[in-house]
Amino acid sequence: MLIGELARRTGVSQRALRYYEQQGLLSAERDAYGYRRYGPDAVRTVARIRALLGAGLSTDVIRDVLPCVGGGEEIELELCPDLVRTIRRELAALDEQIDELQGKRSALAGYVPEDALQQA
Repeated sequence: MLIGELARRTGVSQRALRYYEQQGLLSAERDAYGYRRYGPDAVRTVARIRALLGAGLSTDVIRDVLPCVGGGEEIELELCPDLVRTIRRELAALDEQIDELQGKRSALAGYVPEDALQQA
């Protein structure tokens, strides 16, 4: 299928599809006229990419774990080598960000009396 059809079927812009291809997440062959031609599994691949992006993974991480992903929008992970380590690393980074944000929130909330926060 051409890029326009893939964009329509997935709800993802053509620009994003080209970006996914550039990042090595999606592959297309070129026809004799130079148009991108995507295989029948491209719709499912785009759904997986979108689900993983929605979970907060970067395209670099997605490139590594995508071969271990099955399913469609409801992704299923196979325990490929290094996948558990990658997920643990990402979870640790998220936990660190959450801790940092909670600290910032506490500091900011400390500047205003509690009853003033509840009135707003």
